[in-house]
Amino acid sequence: MNRFIRTLIVLVLINLWCLSEGSAQGVASAMNTEEAVTMADTMRSNGKIYVVLAVVLLIQAGLFVMLWSLDRKLSKLEA
Repeated sequence: MNRFIRTLIVLVLINLWCLSEGSAQGVASAMNTEEAVTMADTMRSNGKIYVVLAVVLLIQAGLFVMLWSLDRKLSKLEA
């Protein structure tokens, strides 16, 4: 269980780092900056950015549940 908690903390920290503004600026600089800002403004004004955020959070929650259940099954097999 301790190993699972450490893995979960590392995954959360990696996700936070990837979602940080520094990473977003790196993506925006790879694309045309003006085009990236326009796309983000359009999605934000239409409210679609919340749909994207909800889908990303749903996928991450599913991955965490899958890891948790896999850890439980492995713990039962080890015992």
